[in-house]
Amino acid sequence: MDKKEWIKVVAQRLEEPEELVAPILEAGLEEIYQAMKREEKVTLVNFGTFYISVRRSGTVFKFNPSQKWKALFGWSSTYKGDL
Repeated sequence: MDKKEWIKVVAQRLEEPEELVAPILEAGLEEIYQAMKREEKVTLVNFGTFYISVRRSGTVFKFNPSQKWKALFGWSSTYKGDL
């Protein structure tokens, strides 16, 4: 799924025009980007956490998926909800 398709499906789910949804999603992505530039952790409940790990060898971008996402791929033994 590319960004255009993502905007389209979110707009359909919300029953809103793509022209309304697109700048909202763009703003959300930009805020995540700006937080990463500031080396801040970004946690999206039920999705996961984005963070920067600074090491001697360089800076590494990391993503830790939520338990729900881990369960989807068989990586979680604790998640009990619907997938």
